Amino acid sequence: MQLKNKVAVITGGSSGIGLAAARRFVEEGAYVYITGRREAELDKAKAAIGKNVTAVKGDVANLADLDVLYETVAAEKGVVDIVFANAGFVEQKTIDQITLEHYDKTLNINLRGVIFTVQKALPLMKRGGSIILTSSIVADKGLPAHDVYGATKAALRSLAKTWTMELKDRGIRVNTLSPGATDTPIIDSQFTSKEQADGAKQAFSTMTPMGRLGRPEELAAAALFLASESSSYITGIDLPVDGGYAQV
Repeated sequence: MQLKNKVAVITGGSSGIGLAAARRFVEEGAYVYITGRREAELDKAKAAIGKNVTAVKGDVANLADLDVLYETVAAEKGVVDIVFANAGFVEQKTIDQITLEHYDKTLNINLRGVIFTVQKALPLMKRGGSIILTSSIVADKGLPAHDVYGATKAALRSLAKTWTMELKDRGIRVNTLSPGATDTPIIDSQFTSKEQADGAKQAFSTMTPMGRLGRPEELAAAALFLASESSSYITGIDLPVDGGYAQV
C-alpha cells in the first residue's frame, strides 16, 4: 500500500476527481477527510468510499468552515500528511460578460480557498508531506469564456512554485495537477442542457489527441503518484493529465 497510515485532506471530495482520489487513497491505506458544500452529495460519497473516511460539510471560501475541518482532523488524528486542494468552480464568462459577483465567487473558491486550505493545514503537517493543487490546462490554453477561471488556475502554478521554496526545509513537497477535459459533473454544470454538455464533450474529445475525455480515476492515479513516495524527488512541477490536449 502506497499510503499506509497516511492522513489526507481532499477538498471538493464529494464528486468527480476529488471523490475518485479519495477512493484511491483509501484503497492505498490512507485515512481521508473529504469536504464539500452539499451534505447529500457528501453522504453519497462517504457511502461510496465505504471505510476510513470522514466527511466534513464546508465551503473552502469560508475560513470558519476550514477551521472546523482542521479542528476535526486535529482532534481525531493530530496530523496531516497529504493535502489535495481540489475544490474548484467554473462559470463561463467572456471579458464583456464578467460581473463582480462572478469574479468574487471564482476567486474566493479557486484562489482564496486554496490558499487558506493549505495555510490552515500546515500546523498539522508535522512529518513533511505532499501538497497537491488542482490547476488546469486552461492556464496555458487561453480558452475563450474561461477568463477568470484560467487566471486563478495560472495563479495556483505560481503559488506551488513559491510554496515549494517556502516549505522545502520542512520536507513538504508542493505540486500542481492539471486536468484536461475530464468526464466529471463540472462539465455538465457549465451548460443549461444535456445536449449542450454532450456537444462540448464531443468537441473536447475531438481536440484531444487521445480522442476522448479523461476519466476521474486517471486523475486520481496521478494524484496518488504526487501524494506518495513514488514522487519523493519531485516538487514544484505541474503534471498535466490531459490526453495530450495542451501538449501538442
